[in-house]
Amino acid sequence: MTHKELTPESWVWAIVQNPGKDESFLGQNDTANDIRFIPAFYDKDSSLRCMNAFSKDLFSTYEPQAVILEDLLNYAGKQGFLVFILNNEGKILQRLPEEQPQNR
Repeated sequence: MTHKELTPESWVWAIVQNPGKDESFLGQNDTANDIRFIPAFYDKDSSLRCMNAFSKDLFSTYEPQAVILEDLLNYAGKQGFLVFILNNEGKILQRLPEEQPQNR
């Protein structure tokens, strides 16, 4: 899958930790590059294919959910995360926003 043009109103898929109770988006921490990001995908199938590759809490449940991109970006920014749009192999297609958040 190639790069798609996304707008703030676009729907993307993100992995939700503990859906339905105390839920949050699954974030990842790349300590080698000092980057914190939330993985997101263009489609549900890609999120399902990659879901097991991420670091997760063994005592939590996870499921991919559709979310409006603007809402995900707002959440990520408040938490000090970027959003990486990944393909079905986990390769980065887009980094959003383009600059690293400052509120870490």
